[in-house]
Amino acid sequence: MKKFVLRLCAVLALSWFSLAAQAVGYTQTKYPIVLVHGLFGYDSIGPYDYFYGVANALRSGGAHVYLVQVSAANSTEVRGEQLLTQVQQILAVTGAAKVNLIGHSHGSPTSRYVASVRPDLVASVTSVGGVNKGSKVADVLMGYAPESAYTVAEAFSALMSTLGGDPTLPQDAHGAVQSLSTAGSLAFNERHPQGVPATPCGEGAYQEGGIYYFSWSGAKILTNPLDVVDLHFLLTTLAFNGEPNDGLVATCSSHLGKVIRDNYKLNHLDEVNQMFGLTNIFETNPLTLYRQHANRLQGLGL
Repeated sequence: MKKFVLRLCAVLALSWFSLAAQAVGYTQTKYPIVLVHGLFGYDSIGPYDYFYGVANALRSGGAHVYLVQVSAANSTEVRGEQLLTQVQQILAVTGAAKVNLIGHSHGSPTSRYVASVRPDLVASVTSVGGVNKGSKVADVLMGYAPESAYTVAEAFSALMSTLGGDPTLPQDAHGAVQSLSTAGSLAFNERHPQGVPATPCGEGAYQEGGIYYFSWSGAKILTNPLDVVDLHFLLTTLAFNGEPNDGLVATCSSHLGKVIRDNYKLNHLDEVNQMFGLTNIFETNPLTLYRQHANRLQGLGL
């Protein structure tokens, strides 16, 4: 009996060390991962990341992760040029040849812009709840928001950029809403079509110009009773007239390249593990989704 117990302990110990070894390299991609925030976003405010806990979750498995800060509110092209500058800086510092871009919300077309104008610098683009074919919430704002609302939005955006560490970033709420509207997004897609589905709710090219394209998104509004921020999605979801959405982006609009899944029980903020990780306990944890995706990129040699 004693020998059996000792052998069992040895087997369990070996299994644990094996799993630990796998965990160490589980998210270790060939190229750095760059996380790109959406509208009203930032990289970090003190210890509080826009992608809450995501960078650390990826780094724990070996990934090299960078948080970038672009204008909290501005056109896709302006944000894209800002991102391009930072990508070049990351490559200069790391010596890497390319980056893997992961963009949330407006961060998706922002990332797509860089991939379109400098494909040589990008290995993959991943859209998380991305506004790839426009948001009906932006359409409503285009038609009904008073000028004072844009003034408030720009003031808030300036505050976010200042708290994030770069008060010099220009803010343009009009440009942001125009870019995120259906008409603005379709015009952008004509200039930068890579990875965008040709059908209303299909998949786009999995790979174009040597760049891999992926997407995933949620389709649930109220996900955690402790997260009072969820309540504002009860208002924004009305813009979609029953069409599946995450509170700010319609499910079909979020599609880009290979659609990993578009109906996670997560809302628009849950997709980046906000607020403070208060997400749906009955759904895959968002941190797990990012770790799984880093492993997916690893498997492709990215």
